[in-house]
Amino acid sequence: MQQGELASPFPSARGRLTNGGVSRPASDWEQRYRRTVITSDTVATAFVVASIGSFFGARDAANWHEKWTILACGTEILVLGALAVSRSWAPAVLGQGAEEFRRLGRSLFMAAVVLALGGIALTSRNIKLWIFVAIPAIALVTMTARYLLRLRLHRHRNQGRCLRPVLAAGSPETVRDLIARARKFPHLGWRVDAVCTTDGLGVDGDQLDGVPVVGRLTDVATHVQRDGYRVLAVTPDPHWSPDRLQRLAWNLEGCDTEMVVAPVLMEVAGPRLHVDAVLGIPLLRVSMPTFTGGRRAVKGVVDRLGAAILLILFAPLMVLVGLMVLVDSRGGALYRQRRVGKDGREFTIFKFRTMVSNAHAVRAELADRNEGAGLLFKLRSDPRVTRVGAVLRRYSLDELPQLFNVLTGSMSLVGPRPPLPEESAAYGPDIRRRLLVKPGLTGLWQISGRSDLPWEEAVRLDLRYVEDWSLALDTVILWKTLRAVIHGQGAY
Repeated sequence: MQQGELASPFPSARGRLTNGGVSRPASDWEQRYRRTVITSDTVATAFVVASIGSFFGARDAANWHEKWTILACGTEILVLGALAVSRSWAPAVLGQGAEEFRRLGRSLFMAAVVLALGGIALTSRNIKLWIFVAIPAIALVTMTARYLLRLRLHRHRNQGRCLRPVLAAGSPETVRDLIARARKFPHLGWRVDAVCTTDGLGVDGDQLDGVPVVGRLTDVATHVQRDGYRVLAVTPDPHWSPDRLQRLAWNLEGCDTEMVVAPVLMEVAGPRLHVDAVLGIPLLRVSMPTFTGGRRAVKGVVDRLGAAILLILFAPLMVLVGLMVLVDSRGGALYRQRRVGKDGREFTIFKFRTMVSNAHAVRAELADRNEGAGLLFKLRSDPRVTRVGAVLRRYSLDELPQLFNVLTGSMSLVGPRPPLPEESAAYGPDIRRRLLVKPGLTGLWQISGRSDLPWEEAVRLDLRYVEDWSLALDTVILWKTLRAVIHGQGAY
């Protein structure tokens, strides 16, 4: 172990050679990370209840030890008990995805409900303080602490540490896709260490994209039990019949390996997938995407309210940016352009002008230098971009006027990228599904690389948003947009 790892609470899980092959430790870093999260939740909860008890209890000193101590201890026990019951400390959900925070939120809501029922039963007048002050404060502190721990964990994973060793089993094509995604997103914590294929061969002989092929699909259980992989990723292949998958699951009973099966519908996920038992058969039920209804109404209210608040907050900055644009080059401060919105309806989008006033007229002269993907026209060093415009693009400040589009209802805070009319006219039937929802000020494309993305990947992300939209996904995207804007990746 390196010296830098000794001081880390999340040590690396590297393999060590034995006579039987590669033997991996039983994920010591996972257990240590779990203990760190439990300690963080416990300390944060204790700090909040002690602070509230001390501050408000001092105003009722006569009964402080008798009443406030009981309420503080009761709140602490309820919160920690709810976290345990909701499996908020399960290693499988810690460190990635929104499920960790969903379970944390459900746990705190459960604790608040129990507190309310207890207050009614005991006719306590002070219970409101713990429900409406203590629980929200605990949520704020614990979620912030978990997010900071996750950032630290992700830094370790980007350095190649704290990764779960994965055995991938499936067709070479689907396994290669899994390997590429694991390498592209190391913060998710997967490292494909070995592969099993139908014939035990890879594209490069005994390797598949640099990962050794250790056997056939019929030998998967043997390799998992012998080498101790933390995750078995089963990807699509004609070999995997229901009977074979069931026998594989039986053979893995008793080991710590997590078996993950990739469904055929690779791009459908989140709230649309449900597992139901029908006639004794486990079936994967895919619900239809929702484009209307209560959740969409809530999204519309949040869009307009959020746009109004952001316009008020950013008004001084927008005035300053507008003046800088006017001083830097000839032309107006705002740039208006026709874009295509929901159901193919065109609207006028507003942006701060970042190019010279005759930029569109000289575009034809730059056509042979186009670096954009697919139907997009992009240049990393576009000579039409002004000095102020380069800064505005770097930090996405040129897009602030689009808040007026959100306020008027032609755009949403989160959604697919709004296309140009000529782009939309060239869409095929599949890509036109992007137009089933309002375009967004930000989206999955914004937090995944923006202009650096290949055209196919940008389309895939937009379609994924259309198919798997949820309020929780919008919240995650808005949160990650701040980091994407600060880093400026793909902004030019």
